[in-house]
Amino acid sequence: MVQVTVITIDGPSGAGKGTLAHMLAAHLGWNLLDSGALYRVVAYACQFEGVSLTQEQDAAAIAENLAVEFISGENAEVLVSYRGIDISASIRNEQMGAGASKVAAMPLVRQALLRRQRAFQVAPGLVADGRDMGTVVFPNAGLKIFLTASAEERAERRYKQLKNKEESVSLATLFRDIQDRDQRDQSRAVSPLVPADDAILIDSTGKPIEQVFEQVLCELKKKDLVKGLAFNFV
Repeated sequence: MVQVTVITIDGPSGAGKGTLAHMLAAHLGWNLLDSGALYRVVAYACQFEGVSLTQEQDAAAIAENLAVEFISGENAEVLVSYRGIDISASIRNEQMGAGASKVAAMPLVRQALLRRQRAFQVAPGLVADGRDMGTVVFPNAGLKIFLTASAEERAERRYKQLKNKEESVSLATLFRDIQDRDQRDQSRAVSPLVPADDAILIDSTGKPIEQVFEQVLCELKKKDLVKGLAFNFV
């Protein structure tokens, strides 16, 4: 069986993983796995079904039978459906982000989602965005990126995103939330947020995403993982 190439992009919340993953998948014509969305859907489903985020067994049962569907929408966006309901916007708020971090710390939930995540590894290739993509889900990935940025910059980025959506938000609160989430992600017993031993570390603080994108394309060229890889910058 032909091995399908995987690029993993791990890192903390707000580092730019999602944007980078979308850019790479679109440029290469590959599949995309937004693993964070899966955990957000689990958090949403728990709320929808009246399950407490402190009940690991119940949350894992929901994760095991998660009625989720990812649909390609216009402008390369990915729509998320749960039980036939479009929840794309609902899972992207701060509450679901915090909920995702809580269920992601549950070993049984992570185990329940592992097979579903690995099923995304199909031709012609996969770009996987998350926190343990290179360490646990795809340990044999052809290229592993660990993308980070300062907590201050990540809070600023999120603040601007929410203000553009005309949402009322406090920069100080966002900064504290990011610090708390970093602590949870880095200290959880199963699949903590750490770079894989063979990951390439990229600090995106003060860098436009196009510069980070070009850097990753250079790494792909070095490894000769994609034939005829082109740079599309002007």
